[in-house]
Amino acid sequence: MSDHRIALLTVCGIAELPEHDMRGVTDVLSILDPDMPEPEAFAAWPAHRRHLLRFNDQIDPGPNVVLPTERDIVAILDYGRGIAAHPGDKHLLVHCHMGMSRSTAAMATLIAQGEPHLSGDDVFSRVHAIRARTWPNSLMVRMADAALDRNGDLVEAMRRLYGRQLINFPTFGQSLRAIGRGAEVDMAIAP
Repeated sequence: MSDHRIALLTVCGIAELPEHDMRGVTDVLSILDPDMPEPEAFAAWPAHRRHLLRFNDQIDPGPNVVLPTERDIVAILDYGRGIAAHPGDKHLLVHCHMGMSRSTAAMATLIAQGEPHLSGDDVFSRVHAIRARTWPNSLMVRMADAALDRNGDLVEAMRRLYGRQLINFPTFGQSLRAIGRGAEVDMAIAP
């Protein structure tokens, strides 16, 4: 067994954080809206290594929207390398507001970085196994794909995942269009 193994991966939303406080979480990547207070749940948790990023879950610019940037993707990748450097088994928890978009995009980024031999489809299969209600933020995945020199592999795999998710969760499409992310729905139904 490696001294640098991530033994367990978890994705959740803020409301689910208390469910994980006694599960041996060692590392937490928090992605919050810019104006959201830090979750109170962390005050009750055992000590863990935590990194906080702040940006909105949007894919297009707009008033009062803080989009994820390449710098945020670099921070996620740096955080992943830092986790790997700590000895012993680790339990990584990645969360955002709902545990569906920013957190699953970040988890895909970390899996692709840690296991570069995996195809994009295998990366997103792993993410889906961790969190069935997943719809990764496409802007983040595009930037991660570029940062990891994946040549579009992650983006195409994400598009296929979107298509499967529209079958599994038929209301996703309408909800995503309502919040300005219709371009991702269009990706899913494009030939």
